[in-house]
Amino acid sequence: MGRTADFLAIDLGAESGRGVIGSLDGKRLALEVAHRFPNGPVRVMGSIYWDVLRLFDEAQHALALASKRGEIAGVGIDTWGVDYALLGRGDVLLGNPYHYRDSRTDGIMDKAFEILPAEEIFERTGIQFMQINTLFQLLAMSLAGSPILEIAQTLLPIPNLFSFWLSGVRAAEFTHSTTTQCYDPRAADWATDMLQKLGLPTRIFPEIVPPATVLGPVLPTVAEHTGAKGVPVIATATHDTASAVAAVPATTPNYAYISSGTWSLMGIETTQPIINETVRTHNFTNEGGVAGTFRFLKNIMGLWLIQECRRTWAKEGDDLSYDDISGLAAAARPFKAVIDPDWPAFLAPGDMPARIVRFCKETRQNVPEGKGEIVRTVLEGLALKYRSTLDTLERLAGRRVETIHIVGGGCQNRLLCQFAADATGRPVIAGPVEATAAGNVLVQAMATGLVASLAEIRSIVRGSFQLEQFEPKDTSDWDEAYSRFRALPPGP
Repeated sequence: MGRTADFLAIDLGAESGRGVIGSLDGKRLALEVAHRFPNGPVRVMGSIYWDVLRLFDEAQHALALASKRGEIAGVGIDTWGVDYALLGRGDVLLGNPYHYRDSRTDGIMDKAFEILPAEEIFERTGIQFMQINTLFQLLAMSLAGSPILEIAQTLLPIPNLFSFWLSGVRAAEFTHSTTTQCYDPRAADWATDMLQKLGLPTRIFPEIVPPATVLGPVLPTVAEHTGAKGVPVIATATHDTASAVAAVPATTPNYAYISSGTWSLMGIETTQPIINETVRTHNFTNEGGVAGTFRFLKNIMGLWLIQECRRTWAKEGDDLSYDDISGLAAAARPFKAVIDPDWPAFLAPGDMPARIVRFCKETRQNVPEGKGEIVRTVLEGLALKYRSTLDTLERLAGRRVETIHIVGGGCQNRLLCQFAADATGRPVIAGPVEATAAGNVLVQAMATGLVASLAEIRSIVRGSFQLEQFEPKDTSDWDEAYSRFRALPPGP
């Protein structure tokens, strides 16, 4: 691998999106944000949607800016999981895609299990049960008699919708497809008979392609609009966590990762899915990874709670930065209360500080007072959830985890990283912050032959980004707090 190449990663998160130029020069990768733009739910008459047309326009703007810099060797898009668009005859977009936090799926899992037992759904898909999963979103449409579902001809996950609009190629990429709970990892295809039993149309599910697939050049209309003539559109690891995990700078197999952002996704890498009744009862999941791997993991609510607290306080006139919030938490009283960040009431947008206080009251604990205590309670709750998840993860996988890697935006929260080390009793290696963009770019490089393997991707990451290690300390206090955490009423 000798020549230099620039790739564009379009990385769309639940709060913001970026166009990141990744310059690969030999064994080193440099990242530069060319374009940054906001993202978030759009509320219309009680429903929540994504504004995909605006997001696609922002993606094209990022492509135009990157093209002005010089030749682009590829463009790849990654996004959050589970959400999708439906296309009709002539590939017309049938309405704005729903946001996964929309209330239409409230109570839908119970209705699904009346049709098909949970055990059978998990046996076919190996995916954690969450009401936001594509399977349950589609079932909610079906049970509501949606005319859109009746006339739909193609379902495309959100990143693959954008790839289609760029290239004209309809395809669902493997890593994102596995998040839908419509995919059978053993058959390596859609779980069509299961979908039929649930009354869902199987005609809408497109061909599945592996990560690192070159779809084709940008369409002439896109090239004219952006100046990106001939740029290959690449199906990278289009689920953002799959891209982030590809960039985990691990050197040995005995590690766990936490992809930390709006969600915390904690797990290990396996070569085969782990699907059995014990895994189902603990609500773990098997999502696709790069180079034939699977991500055996647990979805944890993550920094969403902090984000919602910050939004609530901003509406009240106190617009704190994340650094301000972390500083208040560091100075606050430890272990005032313990919370389970996956408590169902924490899922929807709204007044999160009030919900945290209500949780503490309902579980007969001391109530955190002030912003610092509330934020510290959230961060401690996350760290305790990591410990609980790690304990279960090791039992289910039958192996001990020696090191925890935290990647993504959440690894910038040094307080959370130290809490994670203290709570779990394991060293925590933080970084890279831009793991998702790095993974996106390097999987593109794999598609074009510049990178040979997943191991080489991780070697490049280790040589390109600064990492920080946190050693466990003060573990006895965390042991006591963990006992309190485990005594909380059962959550999800």
